[in-house]
Amino acid sequence: MTVCELCGKETELFRAKVEGSELNVCAACGKYGKVLQKPVMSMVKHSSVQKAAEPSEVVVSDYAQRIRSAREKSGMTQKEFALKLNEKESIIHKLESDLFVPPIDLAKKLERLLKIKLVEIEEEEKAEAATKSSGPLTIGDIINLKK
Repeated sequence: MTVCELCGKETELFRAKVEGSELNVCAACGKYGKVLQKPVMSMVKHSSVQKAAEPSEVVVSDYAQRIRSAREKSGMTQKEFALKLNEKESIIHKLESDLFVPPIDLAKKLERLLKIKLVEIEEEEKAEAATKSSGPLTIGDIINLKK
């Protein structure tokens, strides 16, 4: 058995053109369009979505304190430090005030210059699609989820 792309019912399907789109629909939904082909086998298999955990790089939460203390240990002012980094002094001030989270590339640049650790690798959790015992997700299910 295959699943109707319009209502989600498991039954024999027909190829039909409904409002300009070709769909595999059941006999009941076929009346909403023009039936193009008699019973067809579903070409798409519905399976649960599984995403493998992928490591991602994130900036540590106490980056502002680490940057400030490392800069002060090296004896540089914010202006001198900005010139060495080839960044604006205002960016350095915002970084040290915890008002601006540095992008990964800037954080790595800071790591090299100050010899500190700002970027950590974090594992993401697996994402799994919710499955229902009544069959695959349909447009009607999505509308109900948003209510």
